[in-house]
Amino acid sequence: MILDGQSSQAIAAAAQALQRGELVGLPTETVYGLAADAGNDAAVAKIFEAKGRPANHPLIVHVASAHGVARFASHVPDFAQKLIDAFWPGPLTLILPRRPDLAAVAAGGQNSVGLRCPSHPTAHAVLQSAETLGVLGVAAPSANLFGRVSPTTAAHVAGEFGEGLLIIDGGACDVGIESTIVDCTRGEPILLRPGVLTAEQLSQACGMTVITPTKPQADAPRASGTLDSHYAPHATVRLMTAVQMQQALANAPVARERVAVWARSSVQVPAAWAKQLICHPMSADPRQCAHDLFAQLRDFDAQGITQIWVETPPEGVDWDGVRDRLTRAATPAG
Repeated sequence: MILDGQSSQAIAAAAQALQRGELVGLPTETVYGLAADAGNDAAVAKIFEAKGRPANHPLIVHVASAHGVARFASHVPDFAQKLIDAFWPGPLTLILPRRPDLAAVAAGGQNSVGLRCPSHPTAHAVLQSAETLGVLGVAAPSANLFGRVSPTTAAHVAGEFGEGLLIIDGGACDVGIESTIVDCTRGEPILLRPGVLTAEQLSQACGMTVITPTKPQADAPRASGTLDSHYAPHATVRLMTAVQMQQALANAPVARERVAVWARSSVQVPAAWAKQLICHPMSADPRQCAHDLFAQLRDFDAQGITQIWVETPPEGVDWDGVRDRLTRAATPAG
């Protein structure tokens, strides 16, 4: 059931459902989340079951304001507080030491917890209303089956979970990819997942260099959306340069394959491909591309596309979030 996020009755219904231990499809500025009361372990377990998500893969807890951090975190380093002051509410998740008495299931059994304060007005209203009912925070991973394309509209969520789920419609998500994640548990800020906030912006705000690891670190806490294969549509995704695309198109199409090209560069389509290929322009603006990314992958799936050829994003930190999502989408599930 989809309810209008502009309605006070819908906000109240969502808050009451969370208090009862039910799941709710919740809009945020990044993507839609599958929400449950983070302090109710049985409710949080329903998220893992509905998504088909491994129980040791932690969730992000959403709070109504920065005041909610102390309910879940045992300690907030000074540099983490500066990041909160600079970017909350907004698309930034901080991994902090977890209070042992709360959110063990949401944290995947770890002694750390990911916390975020979303800026979407509907999410904010639901969190505030739920807080008055005793819900201190809401665990809310992306509202899709595990490993698949994240949802950026209420209709996407309904397509994943059907009419039985209460979904609050807050319109299309403004950002379109998940939050930046910074680990704050090891004495210095470490980027675990890129997003629309760059390491340079984060470093400037917190007064310390945000480290971007070049390879997985054994002591790093597990974090959402960091598996090698993730965000994948049903179609096979291939990252290609414009030259590689043109070379591939010079060959005769594979029988019965339907191919989509999503590229910033102009692509010449040979006549042999006319019935089996569609081209869609990719924005040259990294923020607009991030906004479009998941919706575009879902649209290609809806059209019965079997292969999606995506032009490799340019180098540069502004494209890191898009590059991260596309690289994971193109990695075969192991």
